[in-house]
Amino acid sequence: MAQVLGEIVPFDCLRMLAGDEQLNMTLLALNLSGHVNGVAKKHGEVSQAMFPGYPIDSITNGIHAFTWSSESFRRLYDRYIPAWRNDPLSLRYALSIPLDEIWEAHGSAKKELIEYVNRHSPLVFDPDIFTIGFARRATAYKRPDFIFTDAAKLAHIARTVGKIQLIFAGKAHPKDRPGKELIRRIVDLGDQLSREIHIAYLENYDMNLGGLITSGVDLWLNTPLAPNEASGTSGMKAAVNGVPSLSVLDGWWIEGCIEGSTGWSIGPATGYRREGPTDEAQDLYNKLEYLILPVFYKKREEWIRIMQHCIAINGSFFNTHRMVQQYVLNSYF
Repeated sequence: MAQVLGEIVPFDCLRMLAGDEQLNMTLLALNLSGHVNGVAKKHGEVSQAMFPGYPIDSITNGIHAFTWSSESFRRLYDRYIPAWRNDPLSLRYALSIPLDEIWEAHGSAKKELIEYVNRHSPLVFDPDIFTIGFARRATAYKRPDFIFTDAAKLAHIARTVGKIQLIFAGKAHPKDRPGKELIRRIVDLGDQLSREIHIAYLENYDMNLGGLITSGVDLWLNTPLAPNEASGTSGMKAAVNGVPSLSVLDGWWIEGCIEGSTGWSIGPATGYRREGPTDEAQDLYNKLEYLILPVFYKKREEWIRIMQHCIAINGSFFNTHRMVQQYVLNSYF
């Protein structure tokens, strides 16, 4: 920093603001900011505990609803909620959209995704089979392989309760060797489990592919090691397309999870690390076996109502329109 700035900032002043031994960018930001906030309520709490000498607020992240809605859902919203493009809060009126039309819109988005997967995977995916999505940066704390903690148990559920397909995507940082190993592990597991569960790891992950996956799967999976997830936004993108989440209660999902209504939690409802990874995995398998798959395959109307609540509750709130308004009111002013 001294080499870059020279005499613009006195070195003693820089050390006072950013750490005595080496430059600490967090301290520098905290000491030079008029307002500090986390990007979810839990992130604000965790940050406050880490830096007790600074007042830290929270403004939960959001996604741009129009950008991350599939074409079929855009048409549906235009028909029933004309104001939604500029007023995503009005997505709460999704509760009045006929269930069969929500299912039809989802079917179109899923068909588009399955066709893409079948063009880029040696396996043949079926649009009628329950499909789980996981797409984000491949790194250790996000635990992309967590659903395979007990691969035999997962295969048993797929055989006895209902068929499962898994779609993965995401790149590792070029210097993140463990992240690259996780991708390799998932690809290897896909080969081993191919008779019972079709698993695709899609290449060249970008915004377009991310949009295809978040809108086209039946369930969004998120398994970070708490409390490392500051916010996360992929589940928000899924929600605006009526896709419920199965997620560890961390980041934004603590605020967005209404159990059995907008999705399902993994692990304890409060606190962190009360359960070990094995207990968390067992909870994941129990939710799949006894709650999620039976509803999807045997209680279709109930499943679509969950989709409807995802849109009306989470889609209407976890968006950039609300987020920017909160920054204006709570931060900039």
